[in-house]
Amino acid sequence: MRVLSHFRPGCRGFLHGLAVLLLGSTLLLPMLANAAMLAPGAAFPALTIDDQHGKPVRIDGETQLVIFTADMAAGDFVKEVLRAQAPGTLEQLHAIYLSDISGMPSLITRMVALPKLRELPFAVGLGRDAAQLSDLPRQSGAASIVQLQGGKVTAIGYVRDATQLRQALGLR
Repeated sequence: MRVLSHFRPGCRGFLHGLAVLLLGSTLLLPMLANAAMLAPGAAFPALTIDDQHGKPVRIDGETQLVIFTADMAAGDFVKEVLRAQAPGTLEQLHAIYLSDISGMPSLITRMVALPKLRELPFAVGLGRDAAQLSDLPRQSGAASIVQLQGGKVTAIGYVRDATQLRQALGLR
């Protein structure tokens, strides 16, 4: 009983525990809100990040589609599909392709990934800092497809291979 004695209401230990619980809850609420922020009807956050050439990629009110990858498997099939398309396809679709590379070691990014990405005939917005793209929905092995209209999210979906991506984008 001695162990539980400091948790009785009115006791300093109880108040301390309650204060820690409330503080922890207060700190977690903003993170939970951000995680759930992108849902149909929500405003897509204004975003500008650099592409593989150091040029800014902007998501604004004109953007209708965001293709997002957070791992290598998804990035590979997205690049395969987009590489096979005519130049300007993303622009015609009012689409932006974003990739979270924040988990990649900087040496690998500089020496391997960036040279390969620079060969692509389309822009890839690169999230080098985990916080840049942390609000975007993600599933392991899948590319996220976020549909927008006037800066608001209308739908969120996930594709797991090249065939599904082509179908989602209306491509051959």
